Amino acid sequence: MRLDGGVSEPISIDIWSDIACPWCYIGKRNLEKGLEAVAGDDDVPQVNITFHSFELSPDTPVDFDGDEIDFLAGHKGMPRAQVEQMLSHVTGVASDAGLEYRFDLLQHTNTVKAHELLHFAKAKGLQHAMEERLMSAYFTEGKHVGRIDDLVELAVEVGLDAEETRQALEAATYLPAVRQDQAQARAYGIQGVPFFVIDGQYGISGAQPPAAFENVLRDLWAQRGESETESAAV
Repeated sequence: MRLDGGVSEPISIDIWSDIACPWCYIGKRNLEKGLEAVAGDDDVPQVNITFHSFELSPDTPVDFDGDEIDFLAGHKGMPRAQVEQMLSHVTGVASDAGLEYRFDLLQHTNTVKAHELLHFAKAKGLQHAMEERLMSAYFTEGKHVGRIDDLVELAVEVGLDAEETRQALEAATYLPAVRQDQAQARAYGIQGVPFFVIDGQYGISGAQPPAAFENVLRDLWAQRGESETESAAV
């Protein structure tokens, strides 16, 4: 299929993630690096990226009393020493992806309002900027991303209107959209994030390396070119 101007239809990339998922931020960075790598191709793959809501711990209170080690030790029933080792490993992987995780500053919280904010930002054409701002705030700056006041401040930073944002969050305007994303995740059988759905048919689970995204994008884009050539010859 071709759009006006003879340009192939963009590849759709739908990403289920939680802004409080450390592997989701790493996966996001690795996808971006994969996109940077193919940007130098003679025929650059075009993509449309959409983020979708997935709550890893929906029962978490907005104001969790404790640090990330306390949360994981209680939530997963793991010894504190094991949790510390796990967080150290994730911090190292994040560093390789160019991210400086600060689990010592992190404020664990419920993320449903953050997901509502992402849908509001999507409606305003600012979802990508909002996703990046929330993840950076949570993992590298130790900011609270569960309270409406804090979320409004972050929203303003990416260009959203403060009063509109507050009204949308207080009224839970986009909660149905969050639940719809979660229902779609269940329909796909998604049990963990990040999960990438490419063109509605190919699933990539986990924070794969940039090369994995490069390969998939180049293969799909080449297939588009081949099918269009065949259609033109008929």
